[in-house]
Amino acid sequence: MEPLLSRNELEEPVTQHMRRDFVQFEESWTVGQALDDLRQRSTMGRIIYFYVVDAEGRLRGVVPTRRLLLSPAETRLGDIMVSPVISIPETATVLEACEFFTFHRLLAFPVVDTKQRILGLVDVELYTRELGEIELKENNDDLFQLIGVHLTEAQQRSPIQAARRRFPWLLANIGGGLLAAGITDLYRDVSSLPLVVPFIPIVLALAESVTIQSVSLTIQALHGRRGSWRTLLPRMSREGITGLFLGTACGLIVGLVSLIWKDSWSAAVSLLTGIGTAVACAAVIGLTMPLMLRLLRCDPQVAAGPLALATTDTVTLIFYFSLARMFLPSGT
Repeated sequence: MEPLLSRNELEEPVTQHMRRDFVQFEESWTVGQALDDLRQRSTMGRIIYFYVVDAEGRLRGVVPTRRLLLSPAETRLGDIMVSPVISIPETATVLEACEFFTFHRLLAFPVVDTKQRILGLVDVELYTRELGEIELKENNDDLFQLIGVHLTEAQQRSPIQAARRRFPWLLANIGGGLLAAGITDLYRDVSSLPLVVPFIPIVLALAESVTIQSVSLTIQALHGRRGSWRTLLPRMSREGITGLFLGTACGLIVGLVSLIWKDSWSAAVSLLTGIGTAVACAAVIGLTMPLMLRLLRCDPQVAAGPLALATTDTVTLIFYFSLARMFLPSGT
């Protein structure tokens, strides 16, 4: 059994993992010539596609096995081939090759150079190896990345080594916490108000929860994909609208509770607006952080969680205190 692919291998060129036992015929050949050629071959690989090339060796099509066996011997391959053929460029990585198996559901793909000449092929085994790694590892790894560690790192037997690997990402939380303390001090005219203090934990908790949800969903969506700058803004827009709906629903509940508890319409409006805005921003931050890291060719598995949570805390406090200063009279 082939070993599962590692993260580093997923970024390797697909040409390092392709097979060269592919079958190709010239489009000018007849069915009879093709069958004679097959009889003379000692091996044809595990998964067989019959590729058709022109006189210069450029990929033109593929002949289904049924057509090859049932067509008259004098039939030209060019007349029964299926075209165009889905191929993988030689510049693709293993990760990008796995995308082809996900989207096109074929058992193998030819790997071609810039002139469309076949260099080799990759079969579905490459994809199942990568998929096996995801099934065994990613569900747990997605959870661990939210606190800044990989599952393999969390299982380190050496306490010193484990602490050394996990500590750098706690600096993001320390930095975010110190920044939050500075913001609280900057807004001390409202951050100490009796109508504000009791609701600070719930405002932060809601924003952080939505951030974690968005980070987790984005990490899962990025498995086997690179993402693109072109899709960044549309995704941010959709996630922001989703966050606004979530924030408005939560804000209405908390605002109603504050109205009954504190008998203050100003506090209720401040909470509704603050939670709605903060949660919408938190959703966008949770989506953007791992996607930006992937686009910048950084690993979002470790860095996305701590950075997103620290950013969310900062933005949430600024919104909440600013709106409290706007809606609540001084000394309330």
